[in-house]
Amino acid sequence: MPDQSGGESLQALGEILGADGVLTDPAETAPFLTDHRRLYQGRALAVIFPRSVEHVSRVLAFCNERRIGVVPQGGNTGYCGGATPDESGNQVVVSLKRLNRIRSTDPLNYSLVAEAGCILAEVQRAADDAERFFPLSLGSEGTCQIGGNLSTNAGGTSVLRYGMMRDLVLGLEVVLADGRVLSSLTALRKDNTGYDIKSLFLGAEGTLGIITAASIKLFPKVRSSATAFASVPDVRSAVDLLARLRDASGDRVSSFELIPRIAVELTTRHIPGVTDPLAQPYSWYVLCELTSSRAADPLDSLIEEALTTALEDGLVLDAVLARSERDRIALWKLRETIPEAQRLDGASLKHDISIAVSALPRFVERASQWAHENVPDGRLVVYGHVGDGNLHFNLNQAPASERHAFLAREAPLKRAIHDLVREFGGSFSAEHGIGRLKVGELERYASTAELDLMRAVKRAFDPNGVLNPGKVLR
Repeated sequence: MPDQSGGESLQALGEILGADGVLTDPAETAPFLTDHRRLYQGRALAVIFPRSVEHVSRVLAFCNERRIGVVPQGGNTGYCGGATPDESGNQVVVSLKRLNRIRSTDPLNYSLVAEAGCILAEVQRAADDAERFFPLSLGSEGTCQIGGNLSTNAGGTSVLRYGMMRDLVLGLEVVLADGRVLSSLTALRKDNTGYDIKSLFLGAEGTLGIITAASIKLFPKVRSSATAFASVPDVRSAVDLLARLRDASGDRVSSFELIPRIAVELTTRHIPGVTDPLAQPYSWYVLCELTSSRAADPLDSLIEEALTTALEDGLVLDAVLARSERDRIALWKLRETIPEAQRLDGASLKHDISIAVSALPRFVERASQWAHENVPDGRLVVYGHVGDGNLHFNLNQAPASERHAFLAREAPLKRAIHDLVREFGGSFSAEHGIGRLKVGELERYASTAELDLMRAVKRAFDPNGVLNPGKVLR
């Protein structure tokens, strides 16, 4: 039976977690009830803070028995409302911020075990302290948590070389809906013993279980790098340049980001300390980085030679190399603050899509033409991880346009862009997940067989529907 007594439930949760583990004051719970983009404003019976796997286990067992919805939350930096409770006030938000220990580091096995509440930047530092490297890198890495990265299968700027979060996981510890703990924190690279159960939780956004810890892969420490910011005539030139750099560097390209002129204008206008890297404006740019675990690798000369040849062949119009770590940080600040600059500039309509790299030029041409013809009060801001085919195809509200009228164009714009993505064999959700925002899109574009299997898995793992209700699947 659904829970009928909020007071009794709060008392029981307090007995499990202690007085400081249950938060109900509206002023204190407010930051946990609104998503990062402020698309959703929820209510909750309480926000709770478990300190151990046992706490999470007892809470889930209790909530499952009482049919209380449980919403896992990490750093609350997601873009799709996946960590926000609904408006009923009957759900419990489980913040994992207190499960924040690096449990172990094994440099010789190139692995470490981190709890779900560890900040991504802290995991990066732990790897660095062990003379190793953890490659996941996001603009929100100072606040996002490893559990959220796992649950959304986070991407970021290094997918081209290292893969998404799913590719960086060796084992998981997960609390199931009924409170059982699935403990499989293996550090093995090879383990063919039946179904790969852990993969089901990666990208499931907390709808199948709550991830409490992970065994993750580390890599040799980066000891040399070369970073360049180059202007290119068009998107096709960017794609061609990427192929050249991969060949010339022995595939040591770790990041390759596409940036339009408007993004440079927005960041230099709204973000303190960001400056235009080149002396004159161009339509398109790329920010590329080579890395190596060998300190003596001549990456600067390698990238400079490759860009010089590309300049002679017309693939590059101008370029600048980072000659110091300060230069490198400045170039990356420009790229990583594009979303914030968009927000400060006004309303925006966002799409997180992926296309085969070779098809990106044709897609951008066709999608841009449609947007120009059908959204005259919008300005295209198309940027992203072109190295792995992931673009953030966004439109910002044009100056002097009316905000409400612009935002009203979202539905037809989304349908046109996502239908075109489908035509190109791409994905409407490259790295931000489904959450609450894209449930309808999943229903539209996934096959009947896929949806049937997803629902069957959901029923098997969460028969009472208490885990993150309304996210990913209705």
